[in-house]
This record gives sequence, structure tokens and C-alpha cells, in this order.
Amino acid sequence: MELIKKIGRKIQAYGKLVMFSHTIFSFSFALVSMVLAAKGLPKISTLIWILVCFMGARTGANAINRVIDAKIDAKNPRTAGRQLPQGEMKSGEVIVFTAICFIAMLFGAYKLNWLCFALSPIALFLLIIYSYCKRFTYLCHLVLGVTCACAPVGAWLAVTGRFEFIPLVMGAANTLWVAGFDIIYGCQDYEFDTQNGLHSIPARFGVKGALMIAMLFHIITLCCLILIGILVPQFGIIYFIGIGIIAILFVAEYRMVSPTNLTNVNIASYSVNQLVSITLLVFGLLDAFV
Repeated sequence: MELIKKIGRKIQAYGKLVMFSHTIFSFSFALVSMVLAAKGLPKISTLIWILVCFMGARTGANAINRVIDAKIDAKNPRTAGRQLPQGEMKSGEVIVFTAICFIAMLFGAYKLNWLCFALSPIALFLLIIYSYCKRFTYLCHLVLGVTCACAPVGAWLAVTGRFEFIPLVMGAANTLWVAGFDIIYGCQDYEFDTQNGLHSIPARFGVKGALMIAMLFHIITLCCLILIGILVPQFGIIYFIGIGIIAILFVAEYRMVSPTNLTNVNIASYSVNQLVSITLLVFGLLDAFV
């Protein structure tokens, strides 16, 4: 019984480490892309290996990010309570965990098709390099977005084995959406980043400029989602109702934060965008299957 409890606590600790609840952010794009590519559900084996790749990639990326950023996190009052700075977990065990996740991703890509496997090193590079970007470029938010966009593009490639225009538009929407709310989230670290020589759009353009850039990214995201609705034959009124709800959520997001009030930044950047992701997933799948 004690062993079971110990295992349960360890699983819970790793779930907290990799922010498992944030899986939904790119999961919706990946599943909608997969269903559109397959014109329904793909073979069960394809579905399983897509899930293996997705979970291996995002879990490994979040884990290695904690290791790479451990010293920065320890200095930042907002993140000093995380597990590695607090000594609750050791870097070595997290690196081993990361390696297992990335091996699972690579093996899953191998089982899907040759194109997925051939491109998997690029995905792996993006998953790792993102954590270093804040050290040398304020475009780190876009790098994160591109990394997340591997999910819908990869899901399409897993089903069809070829590039097409629609998944690239979905990838663009995913990129700018994630970059936008990551900029909002990064506004709370404006002072810490500027004082410690870290790069971000808030540190480069100020909080007011950063919020304007994030808003622009989300406007373009909506345009991309509308274009997808026009291009995809399976989509109709249900999908566009979902896009309307997403537009309302974006408006609410920017009413929650301002350059002089970042009290609700976590709600605006994460909670609201979890609802955005769920909305896309529900209305996208409904329209694809109804």
C-alpha cells in the first residue's frame, strides 16, 4: 500500500512539473487536424501513435524546460517555489524522464510514416531550443508557438504523409495564438527580465507595446481560423459559431489586463485560452462529424 502511495505521489509530482493541465493548448489543434486529414477517425494504430508522439513531445519539452531554467526560476520570486529550485526533485531524474519522453516521441514518429520520422529531429530541436531562446532573442514567444504548431501539422502528416495548405494555416493559427497568450503571461516578468538581461517582447517593447502585439497576433489567429472554415468542406455554421465564441473570449481576455493592471494575467493568459482550446475542439469536431 505504501508503495502505491509513493508511486501516486511521484506521478502527481511529475504532472505538476510538466503542467499536465496545459496539454489542452495544442491538443485541440492536433485532434481537429487529424480528423480533417482522415475525413473522420483514422486507423486506431495511427491514432495511438499520434497520441504517443504528442504526449511524449509536450511532456518532455516541459520537463527539460524546468531543468534548463532551474537557475533562472530560483532567482525569480514568481517561480522560486517550483520543484527543482526547492530541491523537491533532482535535475538528473528529470533529464532521464525527458529522455524517455523524447524516445517515445521518436519511436511513435517511426511507427507512423517515413516523413514523420524524417522530420522528428527538427521537432526535437525546437522542443529543446525554445528553453534557451529567452537568453538571446525576444522572439522566444514565436519559437514556442512554432513548436506547438508541430502538433497540428504533424497530425496531418501522420494521417496523409504529405504537406498541404490547410495544416499550414492551422499551424499559423496555433503559432500566433500561443505566442499571443505567452506574451500576456510574460508581461508579469517584465521587471525581472529587464533586470536580468533576459529577452522577451514585454522586455523589448514594454508592457503596453507587448499587449498590442499580442492582440495583433490574436486578430491574425482569428483570420486564420476563419480561412480554415472557408477552405474545409466539412466545416459550416457550427464551426463558425465556435469561432464567434473564441472571438468573444479574446475580447474578454484583453479586458482583464492592462499596462497598469496585471492582476488577472494568469486568468487572461491561461484560463481563458484553455476555454479557447476547448471551444475549438468541441465545435470543430462537432462540425466535422455532424
